Amino acid sequence: MLKVLFLCGKNKDRSPTAEAIFADWPSIDVASAGLDNDADNRCTPELIAWADKIFVMEPIHKRKLSSQFRKQLKIQPICLNIHNRYDYMDPELVDLLKRRVTPHLPSLRSAGPVRKKRPFNQPPHQ
Repeated sequence: MLKVLFLCGKNKDRSPTAEAIFADWPSIDVASAGLDNDADNRCTPELIAWADKIFVMEPIHKRKLSSQFRKQLKIQPICLNIHNRYDYMDPELVDLLKRRVTPHLPSLRSAGPVRKKRPFNQPPHQ
């Protein structure tokens, strides 16, 4: 199972939307977190170490990630270039995420069975 982490600043709109959209994607386990000190669900070293693939919303998040988690970061994060102007589940945000994330995920045709959806903000399986 591919472990996918979505990161933004506060974990209020963009990364939780991405987590919700891809929660039922076959063959992946998803989580989301924020990199700011006042994030709703703050990113941890354990979460970075857990992830096989990390998506950040903006270049600033890539810099913060590298700065805050230098020791744990073993993979190159993918920047989606989605700026903070969307509300949670905004249809335009959903469309952008689907177009920019899907090419990096296992194909739906080759994927295995669908896993049960993890409740929002529950830590991923360790």
